[in-house]
Amino acid sequence: MRAVVQRVKESSVTVDGACIGKIGRGLMVLLGVAEKDTRREADFLVDKIINLRIFEDEDGKMNLSLKNTGGALLVVSQFTLLGDCRKGRRPSFVQAAGPEKAEELYEYFVEKAKDNGLIVETGRFRAMMDVALINDGPVTLILESK
Repeated sequence: MRAVVQRVKESSVTVDGACIGKIGRGLMVLLGVAEKDTRREADFLVDKIINLRIFEDEDGKMNLSLKNTGGALLVVSQFTLLGDCRKGRRPSFVQAAGPEKAEELYEYFVEKAKDNGLIVETGRFRAMMDVALINDGPVTLILESK
């Protein structure tokens, strides 16, 4: 699994002109699922993301996690994160999981995040989405389960 994690002041997802997910302060996560991924990778990334100490404490140091701050999580599926651009000019997506497996692991990731008591909003799997955000910092990290 691969995730792009952005600390945000706010973020939203719109499908066909309707807002389907919106958060205030928290993390916006673009999540890509690889063919070889399992629930173990999802468990690892959920734990890593919600406990990342990337929010500032009273001294201005990145010392607090999403769990510490009570922030929200917006999770958006994005298979293009698994695109391989090393050869040619068109990305290859052979490493990306097929839609059924990817959706199952995406939904599992979301449920695991909710199980941690977080406010979790989502995009819509396999939909064309407009994703908006106001980056906070900006702070952007790329995480991989392997």
